Amino acid sequence: MGKIAIIGSGFSSLSAACYLAKSGYDVSVYEKNNDFGGRARQFTIDGFRFDMGPSWYWMPDVFDSFFNDFNKKVSDYYTLKRLTPSYKVIFGKNDHIDLPSNITELYELFESIESGSSSKLNLFLEDAKYNYDVAINKIVKLPGRSPFELVTYETVTRVSQFFKNINSYVSKHFKNEILRQILEFPVLFLGAKPENTPYFYCFMNFADLSLGTWYPEGGMYEVVKGIYELAESLGVKFHANAEVLGFELDYNTVTHVKLKDKKIACDFVVNGGDYRHIETLLPSKFQMYSEKYWDKRVMAPSALLFYLGIDKKVNDVLHHNLFFDADFKKHASEIYDKPEWPSTPLFYANFTSKTNLEDAPIGHETCFLLMPIATGIEDSEEMREKYYHILMDRLELQSNQELKKHVLYKRSFCVNDFVSEYHSFKGNAYGLANTLTQTAFLKPKLKNKKLKNFYNTGQLTVPGPGVPPALISGKIVSELILTSKN
Repeated sequence: MGKIAIIGSGFSSLSAACYLAKSGYDVSVYEKNNDFGGRARQFTIDGFRFDMGPSWYWMPDVFDSFFNDFNKKVSDYYTLKRLTPSYKVIFGKNDHIDLPSNITELYELFESIESGSSSKLNLFLEDAKYNYDVAINKIVKLPGRSPFELVTYETVTRVSQFFKNINSYVSKHFKNEILRQILEFPVLFLGAKPENTPYFYCFMNFADLSLGTWYPEGGMYEVVKGIYELAESLGVKFHANAEVLGFELDYNTVTHVKLKDKKIACDFVVNGGDYRHIETLLPSKFQMYSEKYWDKRVMAPSALLFYLGIDKKVNDVLHHNLFFDADFKKHASEIYDKPEWPSTPLFYANFTSKTNLEDAPIGHETCFLLMPIATGIEDSEEMREKYYHILMDRLELQSNQELKKHVLYKRSFCVNDFVSEYHSFKGNAYGLANTLTQTAFLKPKLKNKKLKNFYNTGQLTVPGPGVPPALISGKIVSELILTSKN
């Protein structure tokens, strides 16, 4: 049926590769780095194992659906464990909540904090479930070519939800600040402030509180390995250390992908790398979007990450830990409104060795710290070190123990690394923010309209940031190719 060159090996690329190979195409994946998985790579050192990027496994039904499309099951490739509690939220010293995975216990928790809130939570989650069903079964599967795609009975009856935001709804129905933060937290995965995120996206709360937080034994990289294995079984060929440097065209058709030492003939190109970067490798007249366009986009945050190997067990932490012991709104403003390094940041701490003992030597702990920051800000070793001490001091304070002197291994990853490793636009970590003006058909297009055979997939296009949306994005772009008349 023809040759397809796929750029990058993140989740959207892996997904597209599987669907296109299943349909009979000769598919090759070209990855600039020496290992596969994009932002979801993994590394091991001195007995410690770290997932480099995605760490939350939400929306298990999306993963099930993906593997089912190939007559496979998730369990054919990796084993899932539901985390109980789901995660810890820390509001101050000796002030935290372990969020229950059991829904009845969750209602009891809300009621214990604010009288009457359990019934409001129930109504909120009913709304969230309906929106989840509409989003996953309708909206996110659409290619984003026209506003008319969204005109269905389900969306029209809920159109008002696109013009009110998560923050206004939560503030109106829940008075306790702790409960508000718990309910506003999931939309951070969409890369925007709660007050700029349409209420329709409350479906993320259903993903969090109802569907639960899961973990693949062996880490998130087990998902990458599973899809890679599936792709190879379908005939997909993978090439590491194969950065795409340009294209050869015949009028409005890409005929070859250029690598450092050779060029590859192709009938279609699927770009799963950074949308903006790969477009700059095309002649300007074939680029869909200008620099001015990209500069006006609202990007999801970048991040300062630390991978730490600790020579002791860490007390009073869970697998996932959210440090909300700072001003949520101020930190968000320092990301979106006036981009700068945060004064008192919120952050996230992940200890996979609490679930996977093999992630660290006996008696040791792996620690992954993530602090959201603005895209495009100046990144330096001095700044990284400053915030390392800020975060570790807070972690020590809240967990009542000394940790810094027990760190055996430390590696940081920040804006400059996102750019150098992934050509990430402005060093973003998550893609394009899901604001009202960057939803569905208002996102950068999957199909390059100026070229007959060039497509895009991933977090800067439809449906948006996150691992489940990336899997869906790969499927959507494969369907566009399969139904094309080129």
